[in-house]
Amino acid sequence: MPRGRVLIGDDHVLVVEGFRRILEAAFDVVGTAADGPTLVSEALRLQPDVILIDISLPVMNGIEAARQIKRDLPAAKLIFLTMHSDLTYLRDALNLGASGYLLKSAAGKELVNAVREVLAGRKYVTPEITRTIPDLRLRKSLKRGRLPGLTPRQQQILKLVASGRSNTEIAAALGLTVRTIRFHRAEITQKLGISGTTALTKYAITHGMTESP
Repeated sequence: MPRGRVLIGDDHVLVVEGFRRILEAAFDVVGTAADGPTLVSEALRLQPDVILIDISLPVMNGIEAARQIKRDLPAAKLIFLTMHSDLTYLRDALNLGASGYLLKSAAGKELVNAVREVLAGRKYVTPEITRTIPDLRLRKSLKRGRLPGLTPRQQQILKLVASGRSNTEIAAALGLTVRTIRFHRAEITQKLGISGTTALTKYAITHGMTESP
């Protein structure tokens, strides 16, 4: 059985060397890249079976690099290796078509298995994330490699939250009850894995959702 070919995208030399040592017994590490643009060009040049991507790559972050790679190499299998356990990062990765999401703190014991799972056509999300999610539906969604998205109404409400409006003001603007707004905000919080007006506003700004509804 051929060994899988792996490309590593990370800007920390010691991390890259650590990953290389872990992987080389089972796979062929065909290259490394220390920034987003280099990772994209190396992916196109080498066309590896699996690409490991650090979300916090310099010049071009890992999410944008992955978006470009998937556009040109739609069959590429991507595993995000990151310090971020926030579900918003996980959502972005899975929505881009990533096959895996692994915390760097768990890479030493999970990396080889994660690559094997991905090569076998399955999804891999580090258990450290999934076991902290109390909602069973959300855990099942993660196993299927996706997270539920916001409805158009929830996107509309999130934009209004980001504009600084209170629940009462949002209810008046949309012709809904305050109770309905609270229900939608609870759903938004569950789906995004974040809570509080500040965190929701940051998410809306990051994802270009601050224009008027």
